Amino acid sequence: MRGVAGVDGWDCWDGEAVRAVVRVCEGATPAEAFDTASADAWLAFDTGVRCMDDRPWLSHAPAGAPGRSAPTLLDRLRGRRGSPLVSPVPPPPPAVALCHPDGRVREAALEAVRSAPELRPLLVVRCADWATPVRERARTLLAELPGDALFPLAELVLRLARRERGGFARALLEAALREGPAAGVLALTACPDRATYRLAYRIAVERGLLTPMELAATAATSGDVTLQDLCADAAVAVRAEGGGPAPDPAVLDRLLTARSPRVRSAGVTALRRAGRCRDAEPYLADRSALVRACARYVLRQGGDDPLPRYRAWCAEAAGRPAAAAGLGECGDRAVDAARLWALLEHPSPAVRLHAVTGLRALDAVVRERLTPLLDDPSPAVVRAATRALLPDAAGIPEPLLRERTAPDRPRAVRVAAERLLRAAGRHRWPGPERP
Repeated sequence: MRGVAGVDGWDCWDGEAVRAVVRVCEGATPAEAFDTASADAWLAFDTGVRCMDDRPWLSHAPAGAPGRSAPTLLDRLRGRRGSPLVSPVPPPPPAVALCHPDGRVREAALEAVRSAPELRPLLVVRCADWATPVRERARTLLAELPGDALFPLAELVLRLARRERGGFARALLEAALREGPAAGVLALTACPDRATYRLAYRIAVERGLLTPMELAATAATSGDVTLQDLCADAAVAVRAEGGGPAPDPAVLDRLLTARSPRVRSAGVTALRRAGRCRDAEPYLADRSALVRACARYVLRQGGDDPLPRYRAWCAEAAGRPAAAAGLGECGDRAVDAARLWALLEHPSPAVRLHAVTGLRALDAVVRERLTPLLDDPSPAVVRAATRALLPDAAGIPEPLLRERTAPDRPRAVRVAAERLLRAAGRHRWPGPERP
């Protein structure tokens, strides 16, 4: 049997959803039929009920409907008013009735939610219903709930907020988070759903529920860049104890040791407000271009010029490999390009890599001098050289690149040659075999 595409990307004939619908119709509770903690499971159940073709449990007519079925074509041809009375069918379970295709049945079933809190997820679903009477009644009932009752429904509320009529429940949830107990907000920060924990953290920051050190720790350990920015900015915006204008030194140190460049850059930038401009010096040779740029800004605000430091560090580049990239980012092409070309012979792959990056930043790339790096033993250096050569790929001799696509060449070299051939418009696409 062919399934029909459901809402939010769910297939109406998802096996789990069909089994859940059947079990609920046989008398099981939603908690016994599927994972009621999952927003996706509720949405699949709602869609599954309406997409079942063979559904005798849905033939229940709404209250006040006539007991005789509508006349068929055969009835009209024979002069009959309608088919005989249909044998009464027991009403569907409340969970199924709340998802019924007939809007009158859905609206009547909403009252059951008052005495069945476990059906509140379907009340949230009906707040985004396409039928206005159903939607308005569901919103009235949802607004009567205490604010903290929405916290367990946060993931479902935010998922439905993507729909055209899903903003009402989200507005209620945000208001409840701003006015509700702090413990409930903090509990949602641990929710695995991304939209939920982002909203919870945003409200927690607005309400000041997290200490600067907690914010810094979250920024330093989270893999979500949106959360990194939110928490890092909030951590450095809070004044140190005593009311001073500078962030707490311990908070800055936590940010400065973070793995994420975005978090480190926030910490480096905050050094200026803390009056610690000179502490930005080690970050001039950070592996991240963003952090290096922030460090140069902070040093210049403190009256220091970073260029002499870069030139001195490049004389002993093994200790600070990224100094070569920093020199290219703020140096003088006429003066500093020669230093970077000399570093291409350095035994350290990290130094060679950053030297290529610096040459690109200086706009001092010379195709003939950089092409030999396509055979560098370090894949990272090969990739950096390829990026630098791409704008001038058409000038590289084609036989040189074809030779490097041979199967016996290292993978990094083969990939680099293919990229340059494509950039030069010389790539051979596979075609039909000729006899």
